[in-house]
Amino acid sequence: MKKLTLLLVCALMGAPILCTAQEALTNPVIDCILARRSVRKYLDRPVEHEKLATIVHCGINAPSGMNKQPWAIRVVEDPAFISETTALFVAKNPQMAERDPDFKNMYRNAPNLIIVASPEGGSGDVDAGLLGENMMLAAQSLGLGTCCLGGPVQFLKRDESAQPYVQRLGLPEGYELNFIIAVGYPDEAPEAKPRDASKVAYITAP
Repeated sequence: MKKLTLLLVCALMGAPILCTAQEALTNPVIDCILARRSVRKYLDRPVEHEKLATIVHCGINAPSGMNKQPWAIRVVEDPAFISETTALFVAKNPQMAERDPDFKNMYRNAPNLIIVASPEGGSGDVDAGLLGENMMLAAQSLGLGTCCLGGPVQFLKRDESAQPYVQRLGLPEGYELNFIIAVGYPDEAPEAKPRDASKVAYITAP
């Protein structure tokens, strides 16, 4: 009855369907989507392997064009990979570490990483994005925080000193780094940032 009342109120006020989606129609999946935030502060606690495996399993079950699954995923559980690449980054960009009094690593201080690669030229970018969102929502459902990172990708791709670490990932030929998902137990609870509903339009029958 409560949901029906909200639907009627939205209709009488002439509110768009967005009102019903956020207020009247809810379930655990919708709750998880609306609760997810980008987390940039993490506890000093690695994520259990089983949880990382579950997150990745949800990722590879994302849709992809013609089921090509044009992605390669590397889950970093080795603290040395994170600390050593961070040391290279700080050596070249000391000001970046100085800006953050809580700086631990260049991956938003996360204890674990999920690195996603896709074919050079961008043919798998959309599919990789679907994969990534699946993984971030799965992490949210497990009580974990995530942040999708592009800056560290550019450093790893372009800096000569980082190439041994990229090679260590063993990416398929013709693949390049696409994005990195920082993942860990959150040490903050960011508020939701405003969303611009005016960018949504519904094309209805005349």
